[in-house]
Amino acid sequence: MALFFDQDWFDARLREAALSLADVASALRLPEAAVREIWKDQRELGQTDVATLARLLGASPEDVVLHAGVATPLPQTKPPAPVGPAPAGLADVIQRLDELSARFTRLERAIADLQSLVIATRGEPRSGD
Repeated sequence: MALFFDQDWFDARLREAALSLADVASALRLPEAAVREIWKDQRELGQTDVATLARLLGASPEDVVLHAGVATPLPQTKPPAPVGPAPAGLADVIQRLDELSARFTRLERAIADLQSLVIATRGEPRSGD
């Protein structure tokens, strides 16, 4: 793995593909000045940038990472596992929101009950005492 951005390797890949930094900027959706910062190792590449450069240069993401410097992340080959079940449609979303609304209502009632208990146990004088 290259410690710093290997500009020579990337320039050689661009020449082989008959591409310019303007083509890279267009593919990465960045200004050309930002691409020059990447080439000078003054700007980091993200996972999406690595995947885009790999496709553009006809290289593997591993090769791009190998020559892009130590802080460059390798794109994930599969998406992370979902945290919970994803709703299938609008009806599922509405049902889930209704469930959450009912839960919040129960929590609000429980908090009100706890507040009443705290006030009652403080020994505050009650009206009529």
